[in-house]
Amino acid sequence: MKKKLLIVDDEPSIGLILEHYFSKEYSVQLKSNGQEAMAWLQEGHHIDVIVADFEMPFMNGLDFIKQLRISTRFCNIPLIMLSGKDETSNKITCLRQGADDYMVKPFNPEELDVRIKNILRRIKV
Repeated sequence: MKKKLLIVDDEPSIGLILEHYFSKEYSVQLKSNGQEAMAWLQEGHHIDVIVADFEMPFMNGLDFIKQLRISTRFCNIPLIMLSGKDETSNKITCLRQGADDYMVKPFNPEELDVRIKNILRRIKV
């Protein structure tokens, strides 16, 4: 059975690229912002790993991290943040709030794939 990957990004092109790349190995679900993703998760959907953008409308990436991590249902879901911001302070803030990793756009999907697999291997999902 395929692992389930939730991609949260308001840029349709990023979502489509990631869906195309990961759909061979993962069951991929796309959401366009943190608010939509949280609502979908709260409906009872199970996910193995989340890749989320930092800059999104309605609920930005930082607020998304906070919402995930305060929830007893979702607090242990691995989360990798994507961002166009390469500032160290941004990375540190995301990691301190509970992101498991942080990648700067543009990025190589293969590198993201390796990072996802490493996280999943460590938690043995």
